[in-house]
Order: sequence, then structure tokens, then C-alpha cells
Amino acid sequence: MSATERYPWHADLWQKLQGMRTRLPHALLLQGRSGTGKQDFAYRLSQSLLCSQPGMEMAACGTCQSCNWFLQGHHPDFRLLEPAETDTDAESEGAAKPGKKTQISVDQVRELAEFFSLSSHQAGLRIVLLHPAEALNIASANALLKMLEEPPAGVVFLLVSHQPQRLLPTIRSRCNTIDMPMPTRDQAQQWLVAKGVEQAARKLAYAGGSPLQALSAQGDVDRLARDVLACLERGVGMDPFTAAAACARIGMVETVTMLQKWLYDLLSVRMTGQARYHDPQAPALQGLGKGVDLPKLLEYQRVVDEARRHALHPLNLELQLEALMIQYTQIFTVRT
Repeated sequence: MSATERYPWHADLWQKLQGMRTRLPHALLLQGRSGTGKQDFAYRLSQSLLCSQPGMEMAACGTCQSCNWFLQGHHPDFRLLEPAETDTDAESEGAAKPGKKTQISVDQVRELAEFFSLSSHQAGLRIVLLHPAEALNIASANALLKMLEEPPAGVVFLLVSHQPQRLLPTIRSRCNTIDMPMPTRDQAQQWLVAKGVEQAARKLAYAGGSPLQALSAQGDVDRLARDVLACLERGVGMDPFTAAAACARIGMVETVTMLQKWLYDLLSVRMTGQARYHDPQAPALQGLGKGVDLPKLLEYQRVVDEARRHALHPLNLELQLEALMIQYTQIFTVRT
């Protein structure tokens, strides 16, 4: 585990939590948009709470024995629960492929009992970090709930989630919820520029203001995404089979995400004249908006949203993409 980055938009929250250092709740739910550094924040907080000689602003020193353990990934007072490789079972939703990391299993949660039975190695806190917390299935969520209802002394649970609505309400109710801050547009753009990202404003807009997502949208992936957008700009005149081939190169999940954003902007431009994700393509969207059939657009949005729920395990990628692209051309009443 390498040292995690410190993001400027987390500064105020960091100071607030460090001010509560000696009276932290037993469970924190760090929730917010993906791509804003929630997981890195949770790692930094965990390392800081375990550090034996924290420095300025209570940041981990990075050099003590505790920090060395943490950075090497085997701190005896820290447990990380992430999705484990699992075959599809009765608790799974959909037909996930064997070996696909999709869930935090009940066995992973139950193994915490042995962790709790041991004393802290440094007479301090013990930390359990779950990421993403929505990866808990029904059995593992109920096992965790029992632990949150009767929390062991000296243990802090950190749950990181960008889909908190998928957590059991009883789990959410037993956590102190922290709404993770989004950076301002200027903060995010300055950070991206400092990272050497070209066209930072465009990529940030497409990422919905999430700077880490914008940072990852580079190289071949970004080029391939532009190929798909070029197809969508053609509207009813698009060749659905050429478009499907372009979509296949970026995958089902990214394709459906792109479609959701494109359709959002198509409707937004039609209704308000403003695009949220595709400002450079606003003229093309305005042209398409003149020929779109609104009821068909709304129905197609529903179809795409449904496809998103099954995007991780498509039965036949090529056929699904072709069907989606054909349906896209059918939401327009005239050639624009």
C-alpha cells in the first residue's frame, strides 16, 4: 500500500475529524460522488489514527513503525474489506462471472471476530475499512450490522460508499454519516492542470466534476470515447453497426455510462439550452434536439438505465450494443 494523496478539497473535513480524534464515533460512513478521493481520504485517516507520532495537522509521520506496517499493507491493527473473488450464489444479483470481484462476503466479515478478540498491538485504536460498502451482500451486511449494534471497544469502522442507498437502512442508521466534499470547478481544474492533464475543463465537465475520473480519462480510452461521441453526433444518420463496433472497444459499462450522459445532455439542451457533460458538443446536441421525439427519448433513457444494471455481465456484448445503437437512431423524427 503506497502513501495516498492529499486533496485540497478535503482540508476542512480533515481538520474537523482530527478535532474529534479522541471522541470519534465507532462508525463513520464516508459517502459522496465517485472520483473525489473518498477511499484515499479513508486510508489517510486510518494511517493517521494509527500513527504513533503524527505531525502537523495530525497527518501520519510516514516513518514510525506503525506507518511502516501500514504502508507495507500488514498493520496488525488495520483490516481492509474489499470485494473478494466469488462464484455466483443465491446472494448475488444477476449472473456475475465466476472469479469476478463483486461482493464483500460474509466470511470476510465473520473473520473480523478473531481480529476483535485480540488486543491492540500499540494500545490504541483498531480500524476496519470497508470499500465500497455497497459491495456487502445480504448475509455480509447482516453480519456487519450485528457488530455495529454491539461495537467492540477501541474499534472504528470506516465505510466508504458512492451508492449509500444500496446499504441497509439499519447500517446507515448506526453510522455517523459524512458527506464527502466535492471540489469547486476551479479547485478541480487547477489540480488536473498540475497533474499535466490537457483539456482539463472538457474532461472535468464530462466526468461530472469528479477530478479523479477526469484524470483517468486519458490516452487510448479518451480517444476511443471520442470515436463513440462522433457516432452519436450523427443522430438518425448514424450507422448503428459502426457505432456498436466503436462501443465494443471501450466496453459495455463505459458505453452505457456515455449514453446516459449524452441522453441527459440531449434532453437538457432541448429543455434548457444547456449541456452539463458535453459543452464542446453543445451545437451538435442543439441540432439533434430539434429532431428528437421526446417520448421516445424518455423511453430510451429507461432502456439504457436498465442496460446499466446488467452492464457487468452482458450475455452477448456485440448484439446488445447493436440493439442499443439501432434504438438510438429511432428516437429522432427527422434527419438533422
